[in-house]
Amino acid sequence: MEGRYPDRVLPYVLVAPSVIIVLLFLLIPSGEALWQSLSRINPFSGQATFLGIRNFVVLLASEEYRHSAGVSVVFTAATVVLSLSTALAMALLANQRLHGIGIYRVALIWPYALSPAVAGTIWALLFEPSTGVVTYLLRETVGVAPNWMMSGRLALLVVVVAAAWKLLGYNVVFFLAGLQAVPEELTEAAAVDGAPPWRRFWAVTFPLLSPVTFFLLITNSLYAFFEVFGLIDVLTQGGPARATDVLVYKLYRDGFVSINWGLASAQSVLLFVLVAALTIFQFRYAGRRVFYS
Repeated sequence: MEGRYPDRVLPYVLVAPSVIIVLLFLLIPSGEALWQSLSRINPFSGQATFLGIRNFVVLLASEEYRHSAGVSVVFTAATVVLSLSTALAMALLANQRLHGIGIYRVALIWPYALSPAVAGTIWALLFEPSTGVVTYLLRETVGVAPNWMMSGRLALLVVVVAAAWKLLGYNVVFFLAGLQAVPEELTEAAAVDGAPPWRRFWAVTFPLLSPVTFFLLITNSLYAFFEVFGLIDVLTQGGPARATDVLVYKLYRDGFVSINWGLASAQSVLLFVLVAALTIFQFRYAGRRVFYS
C-alpha cells in the first residue's frame, strides 16, 4: 500500500530496547517485590516461605509503622508547601527585567543538581551544634544555640528545610517558564482597571500558573515520599527517637539492616499504594482547580 511504512520489522526493533528496559527494571522487580511481600525470605539460603497477607497484617498492626507513616505525611506536606511557596516567590523575582538577572536565574538552579548525599552534608555542616554557621549566627544574634540532633521537632524542621531547598531549583525553572508564558496584555488590562499588584497576581497570574502548580504538586509529593533516603541518611538516620523515620527509611532499615526482606517488600507495596492513592486524590480534587486556557 502506497504511503505505508515498508519495513514491518524495524519499528519493533526500535521499540524493543525500551520494552526490555521496562521489563527488566520495572515489571520483573515489581513482581518479585509483590511475591516477597507475601513470603518470609531466609536471608542465608534465600528460600521463601509463603505467608499470604501476614506481613501486611503485622505492618498495619505495628505502632512503629504507623508512626513512620504519620511522619511521612507531615514531612511531605511541609516540604511541598515550603518548596512550592518559596520557589514561586523566587521565580517572581527572577522574572523581573534587571541587569544580570541571568546569573541570578542560573544560581537558583544549582541546588537541584546536587546529589542528596551532598545536600545532606551541606545542611549537616550548617546546623552542626558546635561549629555550624547557622548555630553560630543564632548564638551571636539571639543567644540561642539549639541542638537539632537532640530535638525531634528541630530535626524534622531541618530535614524539611533541606528537602525544600533541594527542590528549589527544579520548581523555580517550571514556575519561571510559566510566568514567562503569561500574556502581558492580561496583566496590563488589570492594571488599567486599577487592580493593585497583589490583586493582579492572585486574580490573573496565579490561575494561569495552575497547570504548572499542579504538576509540581505531584512531582514534589513523589520526591518527598520516595527520594529523600540519601538526605535523611546523612542528616539524621531517622532520629532522634525516630522523629525523622519516614517510610522509605524504615523500609531500608527493615530490608538492609534487619534483613527482613518479606516485611520490607510489604512496605514497598504499601508505600506504592499510598502514593498512588494520594496521586489519584490530587488529580480528582486539586485537578478541578486547574485552568488550561
